[in-house]
Amino acid sequence: MSKRAPSRKTSETERGPETGPAGDRSAGDDSEDARLDPILTAAYTCFTRHGVRRTTMDDIAREAGMSRPAVYQYVRNKEDVFRRLTRRLLAQTLADARAGLESKDELADQLTSALEAKLRLTLRLWQDSPAHAAELLSVDARTSADLISEYEQAMRDLLAGAAGRVVPPRADAEEFADLLLAFTRGLEADLSDHATPVRRLRHGVQLFVAGLDHARTNPLESV
Repeated sequence: MSKRAPSRKTSETERGPETGPAGDRSAGDDSEDARLDPILTAAYTCFTRHGVRRTTMDDIAREAGMSRPAVYQYVRNKEDVFRRLTRRLLAQTLADARAGLESKDELADQLTSALEAKLRLTLRLWQDSPAHAAELLSVDARTSADLISEYEQAMRDLLAGAAGRVVPPRADAEEFADLLLAFTRGLEADLSDHATPVRRLRHGVQLFVAGLDHARTNPLESV
């Protein structure tokens, strides 16, 4: 009787050894260990190439040029890799958003730069993985909901902080930030033409800020 070939594992929680450095490392230690860089880079390549469900730890190890046991010295399983990668991508997006706010003088330009950083992340996934972007985004929302929530709150705080310096007395800077984020999420829903959402984002932010300027110069009309 011929032996059956081993089946390809597809579990999102494919597990490695329960002991070792990865089990003791806190969530914020990624930047302290340069060995995570090739693992996370390889994971991004594999996730965008195969999708999250079809990617195995063997795929990630092979792409990183490491043995599977070596990879498990730094991560616990595929879900751990995915969360670490998500955390890194979101942290970079927030850093880009902060840089955009600090590099511009006009409020509309500041807000546009910050929101473009958010939009670029989604565009990047669709450009790098047209076949799997929807899966990546849905898995991200399910597996890393807490990270997404923290990211959205941090982005909201950045936008509200910028808007709060110029909004009229009766305006709510946080609600204004929520409107901007909702508008951007709407643009992210249709990325079939990558240039269109960027153009609409810039135009939309200008309209939002024009509304603020009008309310500030005509306070009685906003009562």
